[in-house]
Amino acid sequence: MRAIGYTNAGPVSEKDALQEFEMDMPKPGPYDLLVEVRGISVNPVDVKVRGRAQPKGAPGVLGFDAAGIVKEAGSASTRFRPGDEVFYAGDITRPGTNAEFHAVDERLVGRKPSSLGFAEAAAMPLTTITAWEILFDSFRLTEGEGAGEALLVIGGAGGVGSILIQLAKKLTGLSVIATASRPDTTAWVEKMGADHVVNHRKALDQEMQALGISPLYVASLTNTDRHLASINELIKPRGHIALIDDPASLDILPLKRKALSISWEFMFARSMFHTEDMDAQHLLLNRVADLLDKGTLIPTVNRHAGTLSVANLQSAHEFQASGTAIGKTVLDGFR
Repeated sequence: MRAIGYTNAGPVSEKDALQEFEMDMPKPGPYDLLVEVRGISVNPVDVKVRGRAQPKGAPGVLGFDAAGIVKEAGSASTRFRPGDEVFYAGDITRPGTNAEFHAVDERLVGRKPSSLGFAEAAAMPLTTITAWEILFDSFRLTEGEGAGEALLVIGGAGGVGSILIQLAKKLTGLSVIATASRPDTTAWVEKMGADHVVNHRKALDQEMQALGISPLYVASLTNTDRHLASINELIKPRGHIALIDDPASLDILPLKRKALSISWEFMFARSMFHTEDMDAQHLLLNRVADLLDKGTLIPTVNRHAGTLSVANLQSAHEFQASGTAIGKTVLDGFR
């Protein structure tokens, strides 16, 4: 089958940073599905892995989000059968979705929303799982809870921020403040449902003070090291900070005086360590598919980059790496 991958870690601007090649069709294990990939999306993790992780042996195939059609189900598979349309974010320890076919553990897979096309559906899984786990695993909220409290989403116009705003507004009682710094990103987070917008190019504690809001929860999705001092000032005592980025260093000692909690969200942890609750991602993706089909949630696609090819994927990676991406960038599968 055809696939797109890389042989040397480094910037996407380098010659032959991405290459098309032939590889063997995956053989599904007992709990696996073999999926014909019809749509993919690009995430910051694709850029990070390609830039830092040297592939071992064969070229490394990137891509984590996918939507497609089940072609074969493993011997122990019970949730799906051939012909089913699915979407998922996969497993960072296995070859990725930038290929014609892909093998994935069915416990990580949900039914594709029937109201969305394949590429549009592929925008949702990784960011939605991340946002869901921030709200309901890290913050330990339950649905309908949170009235009278606020959530600050730093980096609200990115992929995770776009769906986190929606989930918080639709499934909890929290008010949501999102950060943005340009007219287009401000308009986007307002479209996603943010109650207030503040500028992350300015001191966030001063921005929040001007609003008169002290949030109990902060989702720091980007530049945590730059904003941590401000977060410590603006957050309520005994509040909770969740982050997803990779600060070079993080001094959390100043957080002690407010008895703050801090946690990392990494949606691949369940699949990497085969946790007993891996099935949680299957269940939440099915729930999200229902919410999308009902119109409770809206898709977060903001750019369609064409059909999967080296040139189109490289352009999508460059756009993701630029730091100006809004929402999600998607591509159709190989043609």
